[in-house]
Amino acid sequence: MKPSSVPPFGELIAGCQRSAVHLELRDSYGIASEDEDFARWRELGEISPASVEGRRPWLDLVKEAVSRGVVMRRARIVSVPVSEYIRYEHAGTYLNVGAGELIRWLPRPEAATLALPGADFWLFDDRLIRFGYFAGDGAFVGHELNDDPQVTKMCADAFESVWDRSTPHEEFAV
Repeated sequence: MKPSSVPPFGELIAGCQRSAVHLELRDSYGIASEDEDFARWRELGEISPASVEGRRPWLDLVKEAVSRGVVMRRARIVSVPVSEYIRYEHAGTYLNVGAGELIRWLPRPEAATLALPGADFWLFDDRLIRFGYFAGDGAFVGHELNDDPQVTKMCADAFESVWDRSTPHEEFAV
């Protein structure tokens, strides 16, 4: 499927019935230093109330999916010491966890012996993958869907291998 024809994430998660897993492989996702939320975090050292409200659509989407019985898990592979962006992301992860996402972190050296796909992905019900593509500076490039059973199995296996080695958010210090 061409990236331009990928449905919005909300539609993909609405069709999900059992599980949605997300593997993140990058240390930065193109957030500009002039981004107001990021700048506020730098200033305060914590996630601001305005940032919480800005994240409300995502948090509501997670809560709705979890209330339908969808188990949402996210695993993040990160370099250590972590980047400033990852510290920012870690600071706000409590919101995702509070909404019902299960989140774990894996230091990159501990992932070195794992077979991993070359791009971030979401895997819905072990049947449909949405790959996310980013430029070298972390800027978003596009998405692509894939439902090839061999590729979905490869991604499911990769996610589970990361999940098994990773540390729950509550125990991971940055």
